[in-house]
Amino acid sequence: MAADHILLEVCVDTPAGLAAAIAGGADRIELCAALGLQGLTPAPGLMALAAQAPIPIYPMIRPRNGDFCFDARDLDAMRRDIDAVRDYGLAGVAIGANRSDGELDVEALTMLAKHCDGLGMTLHRSFDFVADQAASLEIAVELGFERILTSGGALTAQAGAEQIAALVQQAGDRIAILAGAGVRASNVAELVRKTGVREVHGSFAGTLPGADPASRLGEMGFVPPVLRDTDQAAVAEAVRILRSL
Repeated sequence: MAADHILLEVCVDTPAGLAAAIAGGADRIELCAALGLQGLTPAPGLMALAAQAPIPIYPMIRPRNGDFCFDARDLDAMRRDIDAVRDYGLAGVAIGANRSDGELDVEALTMLAKHCDGLGMTLHRSFDFVADQAASLEIAVELGFERILTSGGALTAQAGAEQIAALVQQAGDRIAILAGAGVRASNVAELVRKTGVREVHGSFAGTLPGADPASRLGEMGFVPPVLRDTDQAAVAEAVRILRSL
């Protein structure tokens, strides 16, 4: 992978989304289930498909929705999912864990990081719940994370651009800052200029036809009226813009 351009990571949760992101020119994939819940651990079948991809794949390791305060059962499931990622030959994982006060759960992350031996690691947006991001960045460096996915603690990366820029300055070349949340082709150039990030993250989803609410699928609640999935054209446009910067 070329090191002289800004990298685009696309989060996907379906086989079609995976194919669209790759065809659109994504540099890396965050592989998930249930992006509507902000991402959960993907199923084995999707990981197996992703193992054939020509770019790095980082599955999300998140065993349930809700907060990032994980108990012993959650952590046991996460260790087993990390083992599955390694067995499929994928590049790394996206992980995170917080204490009840919102700070990083250093004990849990230390255990998980050791279990990730041989895999790359992204600290996901559990980072955005900490009170002192500067101190938590240093923890992430010490634990061996390659990058931090963050909106700067704001609802969107655009809103958190000033904080993201500060993190980029603090990080230097020790750890990458991956800007994410609300990133689109229409705002990615401005975000890069404001923050100085060399990696950006987004879903780049488009609208698909959903079920007629009067249909049996709609009535039973299996398919909503509107579906969204990765849009190859949106990914390709973001790639084009990033390559021009």
